[in-house]
Amino acid sequence: MTDIQGPRIVVAMDFDNADDCFYMAKRLSPQYCRLKVGKELFTACGPRIIEQLMRLGFEVFLDLKFHDIPNTVAKAVKAAAQLGVWMVNVHASGGQRMMAAARESLEQQAIHHNGHKPLLIAVTVLTSFDSHDLQSIGVQESLEEHVLHLTKLTKDSGLDGVVCSAREANVLRANFGSDFCLVTPGIRLDSSPADDQRRTLTPHAAIAAGSSYLVIGRPITQAQDPVATCKLITQSIH
Repeated sequence: MTDIQGPRIVVAMDFDNADDCFYMAKRLSPQYCRLKVGKELFTACGPRIIEQLMRLGFEVFLDLKFHDIPNTVAKAVKAAAQLGVWMVNVHASGGQRMMAAARESLEQQAIHHNGHKPLLIAVTVLTSFDSHDLQSIGVQESLEEHVLHLTKLTKDSGLDGVVCSAREANVLRANFGSDFCLVTPGIRLDSSPADDQRRTLTPHAAIAAGSSYLVIGRPITQAQDPVATCKLITQSIH
């Protein structure tokens, strides 16, 4: 697998205000995790929340799943790079022209701004989806076939990797090699409820299947001791 530096746990900061976000961030440690800022928190607090979390020493995955015309997405990922984020994502279903435009935008940004280029990944099929959900929106392929199709499109577009269920990590690793980044949400501990996720796996099983980074929300943020939970997960996956 590609050389993975730093923590493999990415804690989902699924809050609707800065106070709760910072309270949680201060109960975590950049030694054990990175942080994911999604639509709810970013919409509530704006770009400043990214800067403030980075000041605490965390690397940030900006999870806004851009999906628009190529020019708009290219400008959006450029703005994300200017914030200094570690990782940013788009929807693979936006197509190859959109993804290629995003990649090219980040490459140009890196040339002109100190070489910083966030990892660029694409969402395949949301982990809340199952085969029934895909059929309801007109996708006739099986879930696994559709994930493989979108992952190939992503790799052909020159992106760094995909967001996928850990249940698909094994087949994606076998098909797309060791240097392709697999970011897997829907991670649940043995004692955790599945909540609104359909395709879940434990941290140890996800890493064994080929996941590069694990996105974990409630099992950590609702734990009595979030940083101790991160330590335990880190020990379990090593």
